[in-house]
Amino acid sequence: MAPDTEKSERPPSPKTDITSDGIDNDNTVDYTQDDNTPTARPPSPSPTAMDKNALQLRPVRSTASSRQHCNPPISHDTPVEFADGHADHGGDDDGGDDDDDDDAAMDGYNDAEKLPYSKWRCIALVATVTGATFSNTLSVQSVVIILPSVGRDLNIPDTRLQWIVSAYSLAFGCFLLLWGRIADVFGKKAIFVAGSAWVTATTVANPFIPNEIVFNLFRGLQGLGAAANVPTAIGILGTTFPPGKAKNYAFAAYGAGAPLGSVFGNLMAGLITSYANWKWVFGALAILSGIVTVVGYLIIPAQPPPQTVIPVRAVDATATAPATADANDSTSPSVALSAVPVPATFRSIDWFGAFLVTLGLVGLLFALTEGNVVGWSTPWIGVIIGLSLLLVAAFVGWQMWLETPSNVRKQIAGHAWPPRPLVRMSIFSRSAGGGLFATSLVIMGLFFSSFMGYLVYATYLFQDYLGLSAIQTTLRFIPTGIAGIITCFCVAPLLGRVPTYWILLFGNASVSISSLLLAVPIPFRTTSYFAYGLEAMVLSVMGADTAWPSLTLFVSHALPREDQALGGALINMAGQVGRAIGLAIATAIQTAVMASARGVSVANVGGTKVDDEPTLRGLRAANWFNFALGVCSFLVVLVAFRSSGVIGSNGKPPAQPLRVEVATRSSSSPSSPEQEVDVEKGLSTGATRRTPTVAET
Repeated sequence: MAPDTEKSERPPSPKTDITSDGIDNDNTVDYTQDDNTPTARPPSPSPTAMDKNALQLRPVRSTASSRQHCNPPISHDTPVEFADGHADHGGDDDGGDDDDDDDAAMDGYNDAEKLPYSKWRCIALVATVTGATFSNTLSVQSVVIILPSVGRDLNIPDTRLQWIVSAYSLAFGCFLLLWGRIADVFGKKAIFVAGSAWVTATTVANPFIPNEIVFNLFRGLQGLGAAANVPTAIGILGTTFPPGKAKNYAFAAYGAGAPLGSVFGNLMAGLITSYANWKWVFGALAILSGIVTVVGYLIIPAQPPPQTVIPVRAVDATATAPATADANDSTSPSVALSAVPVPATFRSIDWFGAFLVTLGLVGLLFALTEGNVVGWSTPWIGVIIGLSLLLVAAFVGWQMWLETPSNVRKQIAGHAWPPRPLVRMSIFSRSAGGGLFATSLVIMGLFFSSFMGYLVYATYLFQDYLGLSAIQTTLRFIPTGIAGIITCFCVAPLLGRVPTYWILLFGNASVSISSLLLAVPIPFRTTSYFAYGLEAMVLSVMGADTAWPSLTLFVSHALPREDQALGGALINMAGQVGRAIGLAIATAIQTAVMASARGVSVANVGGTKVDDEPTLRGLRAANWFNFALGVCSFLVVLVAFRSSGVIGSNGKPPAQPLRVEVATRSSSSPSSPEQEVDVEKGLSTGATRRTPTVAET
């Protein structure tokens, strides 16, 4: 709530200060009426009588003294201040006393420590959404272990076995953005439950399919369902828990889910293949997904009515501004993204943009997967990669065009065309505070590629070079599970006390060292596992379980509530693309080194062999590359993430309310007063309750 002195200075008008839930922006300006004075507003004309394109925008510069109130990052719990003076701190309307909540927030910002639901329901909620990301990586890594058994039973040649894993990864990585936006628009709970149910149904069917093509098809359908529930899980956590201790623990648990899924995938598959049929791997996956579906339906809170939003720019309500400014002035006041809710419809989704990015990612990941199978010199591999990159570039350009001022005016006014962007490119703008956000995606791609590369090549070392059985390999992965669980509980309190910069440095250094231990010339046949393997296993999962939750929590804080599931999609997509590119390059390096050691061409290199020196050289070369990826991620953190601060801290005072305005004019009367936009309905209205005008650049 703004101070009383601020309220007394405001002229009476139906303007409303609403929450931004966004990112600081030092280069955006406020927009008001031409004369910068409030006027009485008669009932607004109907939408049909209104010229929806006639928006009068005027830049206003705030004073330097007022700018200091805008610089701190805007919290997701920034209070919404209405014209009658009371404030709402966001979240579901539970009938509580908003004034009491506001007073508590202003007195000590203690609301962040309050759980949104009972303790046990919160624990069940976190466990459920963590189960989604856990089962996702569990499904990938466990199936890697059983590939030889599946190939024998279904008569699949070795050259095509990788498609059992790749079909899942392709569908998962390529549909993340689309499902993330659908979840933000039409409701996170519905999409999470539907995606989990879909994964359950398709996983149950897999063991009963005797045909290679249909088997791979259903693996792809599993990935499609996982693409729906994994990013939505981040959105659910981000909108349920306010900043504070509870949110730190929630994201620490969720962040540990993916690395632990990869680790326990090795353990589960090794045990099952040693004592039962490989089909029970899919049975276990289906049971886990079924539990997530049922508990999610019962535990996850109901979401608000479906709506989509239009991003706008907002300026601190306490700012006092002269009436002259340059819209491109870099000294303009710090501002934040806000949003105007409008009814969610089928056209709320940017389907053309979804087509561009999905087709581009499908082509890119397909080519990266097949490159090491058919050879990188195959002409169509380069053609597909080139076309895929062009499609992704076209998607970026399309999203930028949808954010131009003229298009945003039409979106606010409710025009059928153009649609709202699938991904607002402005969230990556350095001036909007998105520089660190973009950097976090780069770090995720490098770090996750290094971590997953370590797991893959550690498995190859134990099974392909040392000739260990599945159960013997499983025993060597047990320390990762134990260390991962311990790390999960240790990192949660650190998120609220230690700068993210130091946590990420530790995590990336740990993952890098784990690959280094497998790359240096250690005589693995005569050296005890406890001299190198145990340390590598523990360090790898310690690094993953510190870096992953730090990055996901950072993304949750960096984006507004309406983009939480999309943020989950972006961070997961960065990891998937990084993993695909990293494994493709590592495999190419391994193959080239093996071919050189054997004195043959890459096409005739052959497979790995137990106690074979060329095999060992190839594995070490691949691990050197994984180490290099970890070092690159470490350096990116070292250089670009120093200013990230303590992302899990909840001791900051609530951010100032933000004022957003846009002036619209009736087509029948160019000088008619401003057209109001109802915050609740997103429609033109003459009412004065919750009717801010909306500022848009």
